[in-house]
Amino acid sequence: MFRFRCRLLGFRFHASSRLLVVGGAISYRALFNWTTPPMFIGTLLVGPLLQVFFFVFLGRELGVADDRFHLVGNAVLAASASCVYGGTMAVANERRYGTLGAVLLSPRHRVPLWLGRALPYVLNGLFVSAFVLTAAALVLGLPVPVGALPGLGPVLLVAAGACSAFGLALGALGLRFRDVFLVSNVASSGLLLLTGAVVPRETLPEWMRAAGELLPLTHAADAARGLTAGAGLDGRLLGAELAVGAGWGLLAVVLLAVFERGSRHRATLDVMRQGWCDERDGVGVM
Repeated sequence: MFRFRCRLLGFRFHASSRLLVVGGAISYRALFNWTTPPMFIGTLLVGPLLQVFFFVFLGRELGVADDRFHLVGNAVLAASASCVYGGTMAVANERRYGTLGAVLLSPRHRVPLWLGRALPYVLNGLFVSAFVLTAAALVLGLPVPVGALPGLGPVLLVAAGACSAFGLALGALGLRFRDVFLVSNVASSGLLLLTGAVVPRETLPEWMRAAGELLPLTHAADAARGLTAGAGLDGRLLGAELAVGAGWGLLAVVLLAVFERGSRHRATLDVMRQGWCDERDGVGVM
C-alpha cells in the first residue's frame, strides 16, 4: 500500500512537472507575439539598451544620480517588457485566438497550468536583463565588479519571476476586460516611475514610495545596486522581492479561479471571445 501511494505521488509529480515545463514552452511559442527574431531583438534587446543610454545621458545633463544608478536600474527594469507583456499574453491571447475554452475545459490542476505559462518569461526576462547590463556596461565603460556577479544572478532571476507573476495577474484581467493590454501599458509606466529603477525613490512623494514597495523590481533594483557598489547581497531585499512575487502569483491564481468560475456560471466565455474577435475585425460589438 505504501509503495502504491509513493508511485501515485510520483506519477502526479511527473504529470505536474510535465505540464509546468512542456505546457509552458508550447504556450510561449504559440502565444508570445515577439518570438520572431526582428521583434525579439528590436523590442526586447535594442529598445531597453537604448533606454539605458537615454537615462544615463539625461541623468548626466540634469545631475540626477550617477551613471551606475541608471545602468543597473534600467537593466533590472529591462525584464519588465517580456515579463509583464508576456504574462499578459499568456492568458489574454488564449481568449483572442479562441483557445481559452479548451484550456478551461482541461481537467488539469490550474496552479501548474497557469504558473507554467509564466516560467518561460522568467527565463526570458533574466536573459534580457543580463544582456542589457553586459552590453550597456561595455559601451559606457562601467564594468560590473566580478565579486557582484554571483549575487546578481539570483537577484535578476527573482526580479524576473516577480515581474512575470505581476504580468500573469494582469493577464487574468483578460478574462473580464476587452483591452487588457491597455492595463499592461499603464502598469509598465507605473514600474518605470514607482520602482526606483529610473527615478530615485527618495524624490517621490510618500504615497508613491509606499506603492512602489508593493510592485516587483523595487527591492531587486536596490539589491542589484548594492551589489555593484560592493556592499554584498542584502538578504532582506531579496526576501522582500520574493514575497512581492509570491503575492502577485497568488493574486493571479485567485483571479483566474474567480473569473473562470464566474464565466462558467454565466456561460459568458464564448460571448466574450466573440466580442474580442468582432472588435478586432472592426465590428466592435459584444
